[in-house]
Amino acid sequence: MKIERFEDIESWKQARILMNMVYELTKNPSLQKDFGLKDQMQRAATSVMANIAEGFDGQSDTSFIQFLIYARRSLAEVQSHLYVSLDQKYMETDQFDGIYSKATEVKSLISGFMRYLRKSKQKK
Repeated sequence: MKIERFEDIESWKQARILMNMVYELTKNPSLQKDFGLKDQMQRAATSVMANIAEGFDGQSDTSFIQFLIYARRSLAEVQSHLYVSLDQKYMETDQFDGIYSKATEVKSLISGFMRYLRKSKQKK
C-alpha cells in the first residue's frame, strides 16, 4: 500500500491506539490528582503521533527520520512514566503490561520504518 498521507502510516495508527490507552489510564481518579504526571503522560503519548505526522510532511527522508527519532524518544518517556504510575499504584500490573507492550510495538514499527527510509535513501 502506498503511503499518501500520514494516516496511512502503520506506526502512526498504532501510536493513536497507544495515545487512547494512555488517555484512558489517566482517567483514573488517583492519577488525575497527580497533575504533573498525567499531563506529561498525555503530552508524551500525543507527541509520538505528532512527530510521525510532522516528519511525514517534512522536506526529506533525512528530516523524516529525525522526527521518527523524536517519536521514539517520546515512547521511551511514556514507558518511563508507566513505571511511575505502577509504582504509585495508579494502575495494575496487567494494565501496565498492555500499555507498555503497545509502546514497544510502536517503537518497533518506527524502527522498521526508519530502516526502510535509510535503505531507500541509499538507493537514490
